[in-house]
Amino acid sequence: MATHAHAPTAHGDAHDAGHAAAHEQGQQHPLGIYFKIWGLLFVLSIASYLVDYFHLQGFLRWSLIVIFMFLKAGLIVAVFMHMVWERLALVYAIVVPPLLLVTLLAIGALEAGYTVGTRDIYFGKEAPSAPAAKPHAQH
Repeated sequence: MATHAHAPTAHGDAHDAGHAAAHEQGQQHPLGIYFKIWGLLFVLSIASYLVDYFHLQGFLRWSLIVIFMFLKAGLIVAVFMHMVWERLALVYAIVVPPLLLVTLLAIGALEAGYTVGTRDIYFGKEAPSAPAAKPHAQH
């Protein structure tokens, strides 16, 4: 079995040398990206504080708080933990388990609602009350 060796080219040597130098030095990201993300995190934090300042209540309040929380957490993980530059397999290893957990919690919440509804149908809406205490007969 014969192996074919390719003759090195000037372009191939330059590419290999550049790749080796970049690998030794490590990845460098411009500081501007970090400053922009810090600014965006600051704006999202102000927006989440404004939810309380304007006394929003109910579903709108909690929806906005959760949305801002997920946006901030996503930005922190993506940029400051360098996930945006990682391999897809590593991203899946970090992102998929929490998504699976949230999905399973949602299924559990739906089942809990079904269970409570079924109990209401079969046992009535009110819980059985304790029997009234009878006064003790005095002798």
